Amino acid sequence: MDRTELADFLRRSRARLTPADVGLPPGARRRTPGLRREEVAQLAGMSADHYTRLEQARGSRPSRQMLAAVARGLRLGDDERDHLFHLAGEEPPRARGAGAHVRPGLLLILDRLTDTPAQVLADCGDVLAQNALSRALSGDTADRAGDGRNIVWRFFTEPESRALIPPEDREDVARRAVADLRATVARRPDDARVAGLVRRLRARSAEFAALWEAHDVAVRRREVKRFVHPVAGLLELDCEVLLNPEHDQRLVVYTARPGSESHQRLELLRVVGLQRLTG
Repeated sequence: MDRTELADFLRRSRARLTPADVGLPPGARRRTPGLRREEVAQLAGMSADHYTRLEQARGSRPSRQMLAAVARGLRLGDDERDHLFHLAGEEPPRARGAGAHVRPGLLLILDRLTDTPAQVLADCGDVLAQNALSRALSGDTADRAGDGRNIVWRFFTEPESRALIPPEDREDVARRAVADLRATVARRPDDARVAGLVRRLRARSAEFAALWEAHDVAVRRREVKRFVHPVAGLLELDCEVLLNPEHDQRLVVYTARPGSESHQRLELLRVVGLQRLTG
C-alpha cells in the first residue's frame, strides 16, 4: 500500500469536484475549491474521521468495500477506480457480473435529480447509489453491506422495509420482484452472487420460495408504486426504470404528477430530507 500516493490521489480527486457535481447543496462560502472531506465521506457512507485519515496517509488499510465506496463518492471512472485499488495494494474488481462500480454517466444523471427520488440498482436488486430524496423515501443503504443493500432481500426479510408498501400492494410488489430476479438469473446463470442471493431468500422466506417456484419472468420497467412514509404519508409515484444496454445497472426514478397530493407530499419529503442533510 502506497499511503503517500493514495493520499495525494484522494486529495486531487476531491479538489476537482464541486457540490453541484454530486447533487449536494452549495453550503457556506468555501475557502478552497472542491468538496469538503466530510462531503466525500457522506457520499461514500463512511465516517469523516476515517476518510480524513486516508487523505493524511495514516490509519488502517482500507477494505475493498471501502475502496469501492470511495470510488463512487469521488465519481471515479473505471481506470481511476483501478488506480485507487492499486495504490491501496488491492487488485481491482474484475468480475463484470452485476457491475458494482456505478458508471460515471449514471452518477452524473443521478446527481442532477435533486427534486425526485432516484437510485442506481444492480439488476439483482443491490442498491449501488442513491440521491438524498431516495434516502429520505426508503432509507439509507450506504452503511449496509451484503444482502442488507438488496431491495429484494429487504422486502422479504425486514418488516420495516415491507411496511413502506401498503398491505394491499405487497402481493403484487413481491410477484414483480421475484419475476425480475428470475430474468436476471436467466441472463447470468453462472453469477455466484445472484445464485447465492436466491438460495438464501428461498431458505429465509416461504413467500419468496413459493413465488420462485411459479417461474414468472418479467424485467422491471415502468410501473406505479405506492409508499407509506412515516412523515409524508401515502405517496403514489410513477416509477421509470432506465436500463443500460447490458441491463446490469438501472437508474430508477420516482415522480409524482404535478398538482397531485403525492406531489405535495413529495415536496414535504424533499424539505425534510434536505434538513437532515444540512442539519
